[in-house]
Amino acid sequence: MKYYIIAGEASGDLHGSNLMKALQKEDVHAEFRFWGGDLMQNTGGTLVKHYKERAFMGFAEVLLNLNAIFKAISFCKKDIASYQPDVVIFIDNSGFNLRIAKWAKQKGFRTHYYISPQVWASRAKRVHDIKRDVDAMYVILPFVEDFYKKYDYQVHFVGHPLIDAIADRKQVDEYTFRAEHELDEKPIIALLPGSRKQEIKKMLSVMLSVVKDYPTYQFVIAGAPSQDYSFYSQFISTENVKFISNRTYDLLSVSTAALVTSGTATLETALFKVPQVVCYKGSWLSYQIGKRIITLKFISLVNLIMDREVVTELIQNDFNRKRLKKELDKILDKKERENYFLNYYELEKKLGGIGASEKTAKLIFKALNA
Repeated sequence: MKYYIIAGEASGDLHGSNLMKALQKEDVHAEFRFWGGDLMQNTGGTLVKHYKERAFMGFAEVLLNLNAIFKAISFCKKDIASYQPDVVIFIDNSGFNLRIAKWAKQKGFRTHYYISPQVWASRAKRVHDIKRDVDAMYVILPFVEDFYKKYDYQVHFVGHPLIDAIADRKQVDEYTFRAEHELDEKPIIALLPGSRKQEIKKMLSVMLSVVKDYPTYQFVIAGAPSQDYSFYSQFISTENVKFISNRTYDLLSVSTAALVTSGTATLETALFKVPQVVCYKGSWLSYQIGKRIITLKFISLVNLIMDREVVTELIQNDFNRKRLKKELDKILDKKERENYFLNYYELEKKLGGIGASEKTAKLIFKALNA
């Protein structure tokens, strides 16, 4: 069968590649055409557009790039129509994908959605569009299944694919890893400032502002695969800071603590059992718009899944040097760390175990053959 898959960022590329591998096991004749990244491309098939070409963050940034976005939507529709897939599979990336889903459904294509748009966080009325335009929805967070039930829409909770991604990774030898990246024996504090240039600019300088207060630790920036070191280097003006590109999981596996930009990385950090401070700072306009339409108590996936504050969130003006140092001191405290570990184990249980990609692939293939 022919599968057209649309993913829009690094995490979507990861989950898309694992879904493709699982689909190949179900369907030996699977053909793929997709929007994604290097991981999906390495799995096989034809890459149409790389996510780096359309990585816009925040309301203001999206508005400034509307022309490019509309051109991409138009091109995508034409490409799907030309390819004539048996199914179009959407991965997260709601701003783009829901528009394509509406068109695809009207044109008679089967539409499946892996990793739900965050309708549970804002603009819940989009559920009605999803019910109309999406044949099957696969969700990775337990509370999202309950959310959709309120709207009489049956979805499939398949568990979180990050559990698989972390479980399947090759274990790193800490001694070798430190030697390879010229890290000394001091405990590591990982800095995860995000993957897009806009968010790295907002986050990294504040994260680095506390480095001099912790001479007995070493700070390591987790470089995103979409950015070069030259971009990060402009923010590094102090010693005791290292940079490692595209090895975030290996870095987390040997880290003592982490400062993490809100997003999927907060959950990844928790699954590696690393105490963290969650950070977020957007443009003034994006923040003002966001706080008026987002109805959640928390911004981090860890707290949302647990439905209580497990990790501290420093948002907008609270994300400053003074508060960051105070919260970092807390997660380096032995007693506080024990509570983190207990909460993280509880979190992992809530996520439903391994096999998300395989479960989703089986359900998709079964539906296509029904």
